[in-house]
Amino acid sequence: MKTFPMFLRMDGRRVVLCGGGEEVARKARLILKTEARITVLSPELDAELAALVASGRADHHLAPCDETFKDAALVFIGTGNADLDLSLARMARAAGAVVNVIDRPELCDAFTPSIVDRDPVVVAIGTEGAAPVLGRAIKTEIETMLAPHLGSFVALAGRLRGAVAEAFPQSARRGFWEWAFKGEAWRAHLDGRERDAARLLKQAIADRQTPENNGHIALVGAGPGARDLLTMRAVQRLQQADIIFYDRLVDPDVLELARRDADRVFVGKEVGACAWPQDKIDRMIVAEASQGKRVVRLKSGDPSIFGRASEEIAAAEAAGIDVEIVPGITAASAAAAALGQPLTERGETDTFVITTGTCRPGDADPDRALLARPGTSIAFYMAVEKAAQVEADLLGAGAPSACPVDIVASVSTDRQRKVSTTLGALSETVVTHGIQSPALLMVRYPKPLATGAVSVKSAA
Repeated sequence: MKTFPMFLRMDGRRVVLCGGGEEVARKARLILKTEARITVLSPELDAELAALVASGRADHHLAPCDETFKDAALVFIGTGNADLDLSLARMARAAGAVVNVIDRPELCDAFTPSIVDRDPVVVAIGTEGAAPVLGRAIKTEIETMLAPHLGSFVALAGRLRGAVAEAFPQSARRGFWEWAFKGEAWRAHLDGRERDAARLLKQAIADRQTPENNGHIALVGAGPGARDLLTMRAVQRLQQADIIFYDRLVDPDVLELARRDADRVFVGKEVGACAWPQDKIDRMIVAEASQGKRVVRLKSGDPSIFGRASEEIAAAEAAGIDVEIVPGITAASAAAAALGQPLTERGETDTFVITTGTCRPGDADPDRALLARPGTSIAFYMAVEKAAQVEADLLGAGAPSACPVDIVASVSTDRQRKVSTTLGALSETVVTHGIQSPALLMVRYPKPLATGAVSVKSAA
């Protein structure tokens, strides 16, 4: 490392900002998060900096003087004049300040990191000025991993440290804090129940006893495949999980978001063949949660759409275990995005239907005649092997053979394939192109024109 990362106390210290434009205003926004005293040095100020001075939050120097850099802890310089920047940097260093010349890394004593702010929790990402864009990209990833209100919970814990020290012997304090940041109080805070979280912490302190962790099951939607399509809540549940049960369609990159010490169990479900029958999965997730573990049942797409969520919810509720659903982006939404087309379109398709091509063994197939209605977009899941039957049923119900059909396989992954065809050529196209699951059949049956004809856009 050429630089050493360190957090500086800024309460009561001075920061000087040299320049009156947008670049300096951006630095001001960062410093305003601290308790530092601010001085702005510039003959002219943009509206944001002028308002800062007018509010009394910053002092204003029109030109450098003996007092400008005196006792300054940090100096940021960005006047837009290279020679003036260099001169001011020399003056600031002579006064003992640490200097950052904006966008001039060769003149910097220190670099401004990308910051994830959950005050009092702060994460700083630095690249020594070599790749600030990369630093911001890493910041974005970390932002998704940390709960938005993490800071308020940490601040509450800080206020209770003295009470914990009085209530628990030193040997028991670590166990209390592990429970505090992993157990029921933590989950209550993440769910937005901040009063409940505080009550649980204070009750444990009053009882001088750490409660046993209650088990919890989260049915988490992993989305269609791409890791960056997970919701922030899904990432949080993966970070909290003690054990994760996942299907074959969950991308390995998604699992990398989980805690490194979390157990991972592949349950290997797939259409038509299943090494892990559903009742075995139900028993396993309940058994793990009954031991006080936080269990994530990770499903591709959205757990509520052909995800067998009802059976797992019923098993958890029968065992008295808390269960939640964390929605995910379903494959139909991802397919529409991949195609650059909406799922509904005013004047043509005002109804959107999600259905399946494969039902439970012994169950009758869906009545597809009910789906063949003008103005309808239909997303067929698990239907590649039933493409010929889907085609025949819709045509038999009166849908035009020219209805556009888009086939999207392995949507949002690096294996994604898109093939456009028509309803009349659907089954032939599946065979010709060797389409295999997982794939969606996206059928559009537009409304008829005023003359009675059907408006059908080309699928090409």
